[in-house]
This record gives sequence, C-alpha cells and structure tokens, in this order.
Amino acid sequence: MDLISTILWPLKWVVELLLVGWHWLFSQLGLDPAAGITWVLSIVGLVLVVRAALIPVFVRQIKNQRRMLEVAPQLKKIQEKYKGKKDQFSREAMSRETMELYKKTGTNPLSSCLPLLLQMPIFFALFSVLNDAQKSKAGVGPLNATLAEQFGGASLFGIAPLHSSFAGEWGKMTAGDPYSVAVMVIAAVMVVLMTASQFITQLQIVSKNMSPETKASPMFRQQRILLYLLPLVFAFSGVAFPLGVMFYWLTSNIWTMGQQFLVIRNMPTPGSEAAKAREARLARKGKLIATDGDIITVEEPKKTQRQQPISKNRAKKQSGDKK
Repeated sequence: MDLISTILWPLKWVVELLLVGWHWLFSQLGLDPAAGITWVLSIVGLVLVVRAALIPVFVRQIKNQRRMLEVAPQLKKIQEKYKGKKDQFSREAMSRETMELYKKTGTNPLSSCLPLLLQMPIFFALFSVLNDAQKSKAGVGPLNATLAEQFGGASLFGIAPLHSSFAGEWGKMTAGDPYSVAVMVIAAVMVVLMTASQFITQLQIVSKNMSPETKASPMFRQQRILLYLLPLVFAFSGVAFPLGVMFYWLTSNIWTMGQQFLVIRNMPTPGSEAAKAREARLARKGKLIATDGDIITVEEPKKTQRQQPISKNRAKKQSGDKK
C-alpha cells in the first residue's frame, strides 16, 4: 500500500460507510438497489452529511472574514508605506509586517479556501472508491464485493455508468462505440452544471458581500482571480471525473450556494451591497435599530387613488349639473 492509499484508507472507509448506509435506506424505501438513481441519491446523502459536518468550519470562515475586514485599513497602511519600493529589503519588511499583523489579529487570508481544502481528501476518496467499483472491486470497509459490483454496474437512464467520464467515453467513441456519444452528452452537461455552480458560488461573494474597503484591497483582486480561475480548473479537470464524483461536487456546490445566500441575506459584510439591502428591508419593517438605540422606520409612499376616465357626454352632463 502506497503513501496516498494509506492516507485515504480511513476516509475511504467513512465514505463507504455513509454511501452504503444511505444505499440501504433507499433500498428499504423500495428503490432498486442496483439502479443508478439509488446510488446517485446515496451520493447526495453523503454530501449532506459531509457538508453538515463542515458547518462549524464555515462559521469559523465567516468570522475570519469579518476580522480580515477589520484589519483591512491597517493592511492598506502597510502597503502604502512600501508603495513603489521594489528592493529586496523593502519586500521582506512588508511581508514581515503583514505576517505580524495577521498573527496579532488572529486572521488568515487563506481561510476562505479551508472548506474547499477539507473536502478535497473526501473528494479523492470518493474518486478512489468509484474507480475500484468500476472494476467491481470490494472496498476497504462496508462496500463488500456484492455492493461494489452493483455500484460498478449502476447507470443513469440505462446507458451512462456512474464510473464513466467524458475523457473515457471519448476513447470509446473513436473506437466506434455507438452509446458513447450519449454518455458524453450527459457527462458534458454535468461538467457545465458543475462549472456554472462553482462560478455562481464565487460570484455571490464578489458581487454582493464585499465592502468598498475590501474591493480596494489586494484581497479583492485575489477573489476576482479565483472567480474565473476555479471554474476553469473544474471545466478542464471535470472531463476526467466519473459521473458519480460530479454528482457529489454539483450537490456540494448547490449546498454552498444556499448556505451563502442565507449568510449574505442575514449576516452580510458591513458596508456591502447586501448589508444596505438588509438595512432597507429592516427599515421598511420597522426593525432597524440605530447605534443610539432608536428604531428607524421608512414610511412607504401613500398610494393615491387613480381618477377614473369619463366619457365626453358624461363630462358635459356633470358640468351642466353644476350650473
């Protein structure tokens, strides 16, 4: 057993346990144990458990982002101090002062990537489980030989095995397999959905939940780079992902979008567009509390009754009655 296999062994065991547990549940509910939809729903259940377990990490990420906003003015002063100085001594001094600031305030600029990084080992473990299932090979834990054979043979719509990938089907298509085109279409749609959901997830943060100070900082430029870089990474690497892995990642992205929507709506970054929209909503409801304790309300403009149009004859009659 190599080093990577040794590291992934406990994760693969947990992945198999969750996968088999959900598969057993859906089978008890009457779904065909060998059907692709049963295993897809089991993968979705795996995502729900994993992402629910990562909620404390997500909360920690939000708190760290708040602290990053608080230190943004101090970070900008350091950058202004060494602006235009490109010598080695100045660069080292700037890096040293920046790291001291992060250490003093307990902030970490890489914490926004923490949930993604924590998911990567699980992602690779699932990839390894699917790769073994493709060969109907029993797993390291609860995924026995019978279940592995079911998982390896499970397919969507009866034509797209969950272990299939766009790149793998490309080779079959060139060899003349008539079914490979249909599988490639399904895989291509999954790659597009996975890439689009990743882009929307990043766009949520960049467009609505950043203060003007953050948008003027180098951190914003990094976020803008990630906005376009991460979807491209998933687009190019997604062609090699099995369909089962893509279902995992797509479901995870949908979870992230919903989670971020709730956070941005209810706990937006101070000074951001989302914060202004929340203040406007609370003010209309009479729930916005000012810093001095007063409740701020916004009165809706009164609707004036629209005058009904009248015909010429009726208008003449009314004018005659007045006389």
